[in-house]
Order: sequence, then structure tokens, then C-alpha cells
Amino acid sequence: MKLGKIKGEYIWHSHTEADEIFIVHKGEMKIELRSGTIELSEGEMYVVDRGLEHKPVADELCEIIMIERDDVINTGKDVNEFTKKKLDWV
Repeated sequence: MKLGKIKGEYIWHSHTEADEIFIVHKGEMKIELRSGTIELSEGEMYVVDRGLEHKPVADELCEIIMIERDDVINTGKDVNEFTKKKLDWV
């Protein structure tokens, strides 16, 4: 499990090696897919299938829980300013 706070638009990316589960703890978010947009509110979840390009978006600060393998890179195969090189453990 990974905890995160998001606000604004993330980048388009995919994870070829694993599914990614998003659960909204507080706030609201959208997961943009090439085929449409998924809207999530507190307590709701969505599974992004492995290999599916997606872009998380939150207009206001949103606290999320992501369930994925610990070796999954948050930006997929692309390394950029959003790539987390080191996770903070709580």
C-alpha cells in the first residue's frame, strides 16, 4: 500500500507489470483513461488494469491509497520530474 496526496494533473503513464488500485481516502479525484474518465469520491476505488494508460487528476487536494507492488515505478517506464526515486516509509 502506498499513501499519497495529489492536486492537479499527473502525467499519462502505464504499468506493464502490474494492476494499480486507487482508493480515495479524502476528497475527490478523476482517473482519465484514453476511453473516458472515471470519477471517484471518498471511499470509492478503481482498478487500472496493467498496461492501461491513465492520468490521475484532482482539482483540490485529495488523499489516496494505492495498492500496487512495491517495485512499481509511479511514472511507469518514463523517468521525469514526477518520478519518486525514494519512498518515505511511515
